[in-house]
Amino acid sequence: MATNERLPVHCAGEDWCPIQATAILLCKKWHPVILHRLMAQGGLGFNALKEEVDGISSKVLSDNLEDLAEFGLVNREVVSEKPFRVEYTLTERGRSLETIIMDMRDWGRDNLMEPAADEEPAIT
Repeated sequence: MATNERLPVHCAGEDWCPIQATAILLCKKWHPVILHRLMAQGGLGFNALKEEVDGISSKVLSDNLEDLAEFGLVNREVVSEKPFRVEYTLTERGRSLETIIMDMRDWGRDNLMEPAADEEPAIT
């Protein structure tokens, strides 16, 4: 999908709402986390990205990367055939979300309590 093409969206109700449409795109549990890790680390292979996204299964990561690629936010490039290696990077559209993703990070740092090392986070 070309970066200048608008993404198709589906909204509840009859009126198009850009907030709702953006939330549908970004509010899957792992989407912002994956985008943040790619912003912070640059291009990453699948296994390296899985290590960066603590708690995600390979299947869920694969499904989320497919979603993000379909939305035009992530590029998937085969960098080696033998051994087979794929690298994921942000597209220009994906990089355009940096302010939003970093604002989410900053809000969390300012407003959420970090769990103690021996306890599970309250929000799952």
